[in-house]
Amino acid sequence: MKKVKAEIFVDIDVSKSWLDVAVHEQAEAALRTGNDETGIASLVKRLKKLKPTLIVLEPTGGFEMLVVAELTHAGLPVVAINAKRIRDLARATGRLAKTDKLDAKVLAHFAAALRPPVRSLPSAEEEQLTALLTRRRQVLDMITIEKNRLVTVRAKMRADIEAHLHWLSKSLKELDKEIEEFVKGMPLWKEKDTLLQSVPGVGPVTSATLLGMLPELGQLNRQAIAALVGVAPMNKDSAKKQGKRRIFGGRAEVRSVLYMAALAAKKFNPVLRKFYERLLKHGKEKKVALTACMRKLLVILNAMMHSNQPWRTQAA
Repeated sequence: MKKVKAEIFVDIDVSKSWLDVAVHEQAEAALRTGNDETGIASLVKRLKKLKPTLIVLEPTGGFEMLVVAELTHAGLPVVAINAKRIRDLARATGRLAKTDKLDAKVLAHFAAALRPPVRSLPSAEEEQLTALLTRRRQVLDMITIEKNRLVTVRAKMRADIEAHLHWLSKSLKELDKEIEEFVKGMPLWKEKDTLLQSVPGVGPVTSATLLGMLPELGQLNRQAIAALVGVAPMNKDSAKKQGKRRIFGGRAEVRSVLYMAALAAKKFNPVLRKFYERLLKHGKEKKVALTACMRKLLVILNAMMHSNQPWRTQAA
């Protein structure tokens, strides 16, 4: 009788300086190695010999990017998991204490129990576009903060804040131009960008965000793409009680630009405008109707990308 090879699930708890590695249901203490090129190279060699079924880790402010890239290039199955899901599992199993080594063991347990699917690494172009879009969001956040400070700041400091706001506004324009040129410089993206922007309400920022941060657009069905972005309402029912359906989770960066696109679409897109007005007529709250517009807009864009067809009011 052929012996079945035991499955091995590995976790890596990532910090700025260290990588704590644990193997599910193995008693030995977690291995610790440096989060640098030397430490990661040594870790890759160990894991290649181990031949794990799955390696999981938590996104940690970008400190995980190098180890994920090296493991992927080495052909090892690695996936990054949302930290909230890990802590929920830890609480469910009674592990309330939190240390790097304990986190490593919880993650390894998570991999063995739930087996999250391995996703391919973003391309170099997707990473660069994502970095530009992330920086744009950071600049926008700083502009908002500085504008709020103008309301309460003393008169002597107003000039300094106004000068900073002027510099930030200039930086934002330069980033918008750089993002637009970057997308147009990629033939495939240029074609997709033209297709996405054919929809009334979808502008350059929304299009670039979808291209860089939602590469699955056009490859999933309508339910899956809505759940991935976090615009699919989730039930909250128990026995005879029917709770309000709410959206949560998903890709917040994509959802935020989709919200702004839906705001524009409910005014200038004939299909979304009628849909929004019909929902209000049936007694839906404005924020509920707008969320429904976000989902409908995403589903339309997903179908367009799948069929490679531009916007047509009749078809939509």
